[in-house]
Amino acid sequence: MLCSTCRIRPSVTAEGRCLSCAGPVATAAPAPAAPLFTAPQQRLRSPDGLARAVVVLLVIAVVADLLSVLAGLNIRSLFNGIAMPDGAEASRADNLYAATGVLQVLVLLATAAVFIIWFRRVRLNAEVFDACAQPMKPGWAVGAWFVPVANLVLPRRIAGGIWTTSAQTNTDGTWRSVSLAPVNLWWGAWIFSTFFSRYASQKYSDAGNAQEVVDAVGPMLAADVLDMVAAGLAILFVRKLTRMQGERAALGHPVC
Repeated sequence: MLCSTCRIRPSVTAEGRCLSCAGPVATAAPAPAAPLFTAPQQRLRSPDGLARAVVVLLVIAVVADLLSVLAGLNIRSLFNGIAMPDGAEASRADNLYAATGVLQVLVLLATAAVFIIWFRRVRLNAEVFDACAQPMKPGWAVGAWFVPVANLVLPRRIAGGIWTTSAQTNTDGTWRSVSLAPVNLWWGAWIFSTFFSRYASQKYSDAGNAQEVVDAVGPMLAADVLDMVAAGLAILFVRKLTRMQGERAALGHPVC
């Protein structure tokens, strides 16, 4: 607002005058206090429900692997020692094996989707526990899985930060060191199982005669077993980390 006397300078007194018009004794009116802005703080959210869903889906994945093993053994027994089995019987066995493969893929997609949602939840909780201990921003808990080549490393790095932060469970506030063995075993088994499954699938697809089919079923059976082992280790990882976060949340959390 301009000075009520000169209409040139801004008014600074309670009477609406500028410093020049009001005289040397005039003092500027105090500026209004700036409103305080408080950024919304993140809050902890329980990962228990998501963890249970992930565990159930991993168990279903193990069942799907077992069905694939049975179908693979059926293929192997049918083709083993036979130059060319009955066409109809061979077709039924192959269709059954293919069906179990489709089931495995569908279960894998469902499990991966729920697992990533759970992974994001525990990462956001870790941000509340101690943001300084996290190697990457929370958004990478989802994005890291979809970056080619880097997805072989980044999710493990994020998991390590979540695990370390969630391990502070001593009642006196001191840091408790918890072994990273469950994280490393889960990640190593998953990576190895993924690459070996691709190799086994390609070998089975390239089989052209009965003997090649028998030879290719062996790696496929091994891949299913490895997948079951990886699923079991993933269950241990999910359950352990979820339990650690529950214990950590009960103690409160420091501000970085």
